[in-house]
Amino acid sequence: MKASFRSLFPTIETAIQNAKWVGLFATVVALTLSAARVEAQQTTKLPKIGYLSGVSPAAETARREAFNRGLRELGYVEGKTILIEYRYSEGRYARLAGLATELVRLKPDLIVTGGSPSTRAAADVTRTIPIVMTNDPDPVANGLVTSLALPAGNVTGLSTLAPELSGKRLAILREVVPTLIRVAVFSTSTSPAYAPVKSEIDFAAKALKLQLQYQDVLDGKDIEPAFRAATKGRADALITLNSGVLVSQTAQIVSLAEKNRLPATYTQVEYVEAGGLMFYGVSLVDLSYRAATFVDKILKGVKPADLPVEQPTKFEFVVNLKAAKQIGLTMPPNVLTRADKVIK
Repeated sequence: MKASFRSLFPTIETAIQNAKWVGLFATVVALTLSAARVEAQQTTKLPKIGYLSGVSPAAETARREAFNRGLRELGYVEGKTILIEYRYSEGRYARLAGLATELVRLKPDLIVTGGSPSTRAAADVTRTIPIVMTNDPDPVANGLVTSLALPAGNVTGLSTLAPELSGKRLAILREVVPTLIRVAVFSTSTSPAYAPVKSEIDFAAKALKLQLQYQDVLDGKDIEPAFRAATKGRADALITLNSGVLVSQTAQIVSLAEKNRLPATYTQVEYVEAGGLMFYGVSLVDLSYRAATFVDKILKGVKPADLPVEQPTKFEFVVNLKAAKQIGLTMPPNVLTRADKVIK
């Protein structure tokens, strides 16, 4: 009996050891499967945003950083808690449709757009994926929303009031150049924002008794010919309308305006930061920052149709005295006192 009992020890010890190994193996397997499930859940739940812009990455650096800052303040960190797929047409509007299609194929939770042409391109491709526009001159006139209060479709976001601001820019230019008669207008006729902005600036020019000389810039190669035409037409000053083509060529436009000694007012502050004379308008950086709020609400389940389009609350007037000196222009004191920022 004793011998028989002792003979069982090796078997019992082996069984115990085997049980320990089996238990350890089971624990490892359980932990591995658990980690895999967590990783899979995190991957599937990570929101994905498509970002479509008609300009170049360099031209939109400040706005992109402001948008990401807005997301971070709301708890989203790019690459960790949210994914962003960027697409830029580099000022070539013809590419936007293809880029918008690329983004839709990625099945993002929503698409953020950086201007009227990119918003139109995205809206033409999808009627179901929410679209947040960071800026649009007149989304109602452009057919993107039914009304500012009730967008009705899959598009919402922020408006820039660009048509009204174009007339204001022309009036400021008249103050700076009292002898102003002829104004070269650089624009892009293929931009969705062109028609309403042109209508407003035509109205303002008539009231100010100014002659407008439109130069259609459809590509970067059109800029030098546009300046030659402005010089030939004896233009006294230059005004640019909002266009991804023009914004993508900021440095060239500023340089040629100085070379041709043309006082100029621009649609975006980046021109003045690059050496241009004046900017008056909406802070697109501020609008990009505010767009993050729309993204947050939509990711939390709010429908775009239920989010009213917001109008700008922050306007800027920036003057570059160094640029004025380069073209031999003295800025009137009453204009300088209204400037939010003066670059010396």
